[in-house]
Amino acid sequence: MSANPPDPEISNSIQSSSESTNWVDEIAPESYVKKPLPTPRKSSTTLVMVETAFLASTSALIWLINYYFPLGPLLRLFFPVPIALIYLRQGQRAAWMAALVSTMLLSVLMGPVRSIVFLIPYGLMGVQLGLFWRRGTNWNVSLLVGGILGTFGVFFRVFLFSLFLGEDLWSYFMVQITELANWMFLKLGLLIEPSLWMIELLALVMIFLSNIVYVLTVHLAALLVLDKLGNPIPRPPSWIKTILDYD
Repeated sequence: MSANPPDPEISNSIQSSSESTNWVDEIAPESYVKKPLPTPRKSSTTLVMVETAFLASTSALIWLINYYFPLGPLLRLFFPVPIALIYLRQGQRAAWMAALVSTMLLSVLMGPVRSIVFLIPYGLMGVQLGLFWRRGTNWNVSLLVGGILGTFGVFFRVFLFSLFLGEDLWSYFMVQITELANWMFLKLGLLIEPSLWMIELLALVMIFLSNIVYVLTVHLAALLVLDKLGNPIPRPPSWIKTILDYD
């Protein structure tokens, strides 16, 4: 006798029952295996706020330490550098916020007068240097603009302290410049009496040149420090490379 072929309905029911018995194997990997949670990404806004607050407090701390424990010109070189650094890393808005936060912090710690003296010129100079360094501006331009800002800061401090002290500090400064001019003319063998406009012009030139030297040293300090922090500034011009033998 020949065997009858299996009924297709019976074979389908057996296949469906065998598939139904494996429902645990199919569901278990999805329902019982614990999936790792996605790691949240750090917000760029949070990073900007943290870096701005950190560098603003650093700038205020440098000013505070130099005021109570002066270490000569060493710390003065870094007054505008933190604000310039935040400009290089996070842009213009963060740099202005860092300058304002530093001023407000110093206003709480040292009073509004000292905080304004920090803002003008060092806070403004930090924003200016950060702007020029980020755009790759030549050192000659940044030195000139920085010297003008520093000169303005000197006259602003003289005006502000004269206003609060009730004395004309500029006249005391003119007396010192007059004595210096008389000594220079005597050494040069010039028997002339310097006039008032010559004294004021000499004072302006000396203040401007001293600020040019200060901004130049700030550039050199930033060249050494910011390169190591991964935020390089434009390379110095050829005349500075020749003087310093820098490649």
